[in-house]
Amino acid sequence: MSAVSTIELPSLDSAIALSGDRETNLKTLSQQTGARVVLRGQDLYISGTSNQVDLCCRLVRSLEDLWKSGKPISGVDILTARHAIDTERQDELTDMRRDVLATTRRGEEIRAKTFRQRQYIKSIRTHDLTFCIGPAGTGKTFLATILAAQALLANEYERLILTRPAVEAGEKLGFLPGDLQQKVNPYLRPLYDALYEIIDPEKITNLMERGIVEVAPIAYMRGRTLNNSFVILDEAQNTTPAQMKMVLTRLGFKSRMVVTGDLTQTDLGPDRHSGLFVAQKILQNVEGIAFCKLSQADVVRNPLVQKIVAAYEQYDR
Repeated sequence: MSAVSTIELPSLDSAIALSGDRETNLKTLSQQTGARVVLRGQDLYISGTSNQVDLCCRLVRSLEDLWKSGKPISGVDILTARHAIDTERQDELTDMRRDVLATTRRGEEIRAKTFRQRQYIKSIRTHDLTFCIGPAGTGKTFLATILAAQALLANEYERLILTRPAVEAGEKLGFLPGDLQQKVNPYLRPLYDALYEIIDPEKITNLMERGIVEVAPIAYMRGRTLNNSFVILDEAQNTTPAQMKMVLTRLGFKSRMVVTGDLTQTDLGPDRHSGLFVAQKILQNVEGIAFCKLSQADVVRNPLVQKIVAAYEQYDR
């Protein structure tokens, strides 16, 4: 039995927010529900079977707090809303949207987009040591850096320390021009990008000059005790087991550490074990340590990235 329903949107901004770039959101709504979704002006027409129309209307209504205020809606928002409906977690979805981590310098809100991202954020807030393993584009580094920057600005920690193994395909630090800082900068670009979202670049430079924000390769962590610090170890899949153990044992009093990595993108040689893989095996059941795993469903970049990750996962099976 066919049915038709119309949802009148309150403004042109809300219509633009719901439809998305080149109406990609309308296509996603249709794919997720089987209904035909057409936007004419500020009127959204939904047609199909009774079940399809009902599901699509529920899905659109679950996104109302976003489109009503003209906030951008992504495909991930739609998929998460559909998952919330299927698992009866609408209240949790509402709480997740209300938990704004930070506001960018452009005035955009930063928050978890998926339930696994929210669990990751909760783990960082409640554990001294959190591991996050997942593919590119899932927000592992970005979310950790945003939380670290917020904590630093709130004077919860004295220092923010960003470190990453300088291992890249066919390139080593010694071959790059400049001093140590200039050599390390390309490897820590993702961390800088996240900081620039909420902190003025000039202020970041000042914080670095005063040693409040510190970026360094893993080798410079040896022999130190990192007290009252928020530490982020990025691209941890490229650490050796010895490097990983060394960094983890630097954790001092009143400190927090987040370790992120993607075990499918290890740049170590074929005869070398990843420190992240070994740490996962050894520390998985240690009380007080959180392990969070993100998947292709948590990718929040261009939708094509999600398809690329899925294709590679299928190929590796």
